[in-house]
Amino acid sequence: MSKETVEVLVEGGKATAAPPLGPALGPLGVNIGKVVAEINQKTASFKNLQVPVKVIVDTETREFTISIGTPPTSQLIKKEAEIDKGSPNPKGEKIADLKIEQVIKIAKMKEDSLTGKTLKDKVKEVIGTAGSMGVMVEGMDFKSALKAVNEGKFDKEISSGKTELSAEEIKALEEEKKKLAEEIKEKHDTFVKQAQAIIKENEGKEAHFIRTKLRDAKIPEEIIRELLPEDNKAAPGKGAAKGAPAKAKK
Repeated sequence: MSKETVEVLVEGGKATAAPPLGPALGPLGVNIGKVVAEINQKTASFKNLQVPVKVIVDTETREFTISIGTPPTSQLIKKEAEIDKGSPNPKGEKIADLKIEQVIKIAKMKEDSLTGKTLKDKVKEVIGTAGSMGVMVEGMDFKSALKAVNEGKFDKEISSGKTELSAEEIKALEEEKKKLAEEIKEKHDTFVKQAQAIIKENEGKEAHFIRTKLRDAKIPEEIIRELLPEDNKAAPGKGAAKGAPAKAKK
């Protein structure tokens, strides 16, 4: 019995006979339409996520089996938190919050690929990944959330395996996410004003000197890059920063 394996990444519920799947399956003689339909049925819950799929084909009988992997933990967190990307400053800027039920859901979905021996251990792994993305759990940063798990605060939820949220809980998370976004914007605007003041104070000085001043003032790197791009170097007749002359006034 000879078998061939085709491995592809497909968007959940949206596999088609187009490349890369169709051309890879064509020479194996399987019913591509049936393969696509089964993949879409099995990956429907992974909408908008890239899912690893294996199609194992018996080249003699043309029978096939489909094995569905799971997206990376970070993708599942983004889906549950309804965010496009993680925070550029996860320690200082929290962009979303997850309920423990959502963390349990992700831990169960990734059960075969996480290293923890128990569901509780796997939950802690997911919390760690969420923390690196600036996503809180039950309103706590990842260190506090891990402590709460270790102290047994969520043992009841983990034991029950509850993964669904009520409409009220979903609404509360949405409202909190909006509040976090507003707080981030306020912080960003404050940093920008502070950075602009430092740049003005140091008009005419070398760009690297101004960057050092900005970093000493704890201005986030993305704002420094925005206001003082790395390729903007002082030179005779050219500004060291936006609107700044090349040499200091005497």
